[in-house]
Amino acid sequence: MDLATLIGLIGSFGIVIFAMLSGGSLGMFLNGPSMLIVLVGSMFVVLMKFNLSQFLGAMKIAVKAFSFKLTAPEALIEEVVELADEARKGGLLSLEGKETSSPFLEMGIQLLVDGHDAEVVRTLLWKDLRQTSERHEWGAKIFTAMGEVAPAMGMIGTLVGLVAMLSNMDDPKSIGPAMAVALLTTLYGAMFANMVALPVADKLALRRTEEGRVRAMVIDALLAIQAGQNPRIIDAMLKAYLPESQRGSDD
Repeated sequence: MDLATLIGLIGSFGIVIFAMLSGGSLGMFLNGPSMLIVLVGSMFVVLMKFNLSQFLGAMKIAVKAFSFKLTAPEALIEEVVELADEARKGGLLSLEGKETSSPFLEMGIQLLVDGHDAEVVRTLLWKDLRQTSERHEWGAKIFTAMGEVAPAMGMIGTLVGLVAMLSNMDDPKSIGPAMAVALLTTLYGAMFANMVALPVADKLALRRTEEGRVRAMVIDALLAIQAGQNPRIIDAMLKAYLPESQRGSDD
């Protein structure tokens, strides 16, 4: 899991739990029916908005987005320049069987070794990039939908609790549990939306941008290698993808 995600997750929940403990026992903030209404209810509502494969795919994409770490662009540029130098000296066939840090780069190298022309290589690689980007986009949409639905489900739970409370005013013992459901569902809805669903959606959008940029860089590099460009020219071209502060003094 990337460091920013880990720190944010632990920090946000840690602060809320600390506040709960400061006000009394943590157990008073736990309520099974409230959790079911918000968590399970939100899942079912969102499932109605998308098809099953999109919904399940979003869960897998979310796990990958938080655990998968892209190769640093600077390291990838160095790797590509070395490959370009080898190809310039020994031809494209000298790259056959090369192990790389990026499966996408490895796939592209195989296309070059197989002798496909530049247009075929460009088309296949950009198609793969677009499909990956689309999967991340749908994943972000699903988690955004969860972030929108969860507070509404919390409000529904609040109304359920209030109705139960008002219909049993003659029984003082039932007022407390009913009020707990009413208040805790609102709390759970706000927490799930703002501390889980929406951050995951934003992280998926970030991953989509980062991975798209790295893959576009790889495509440009592969096409330049295939065209026999000088490795120094390829290095300068790829560094244009980096922030100016990371390009190095030789740029």
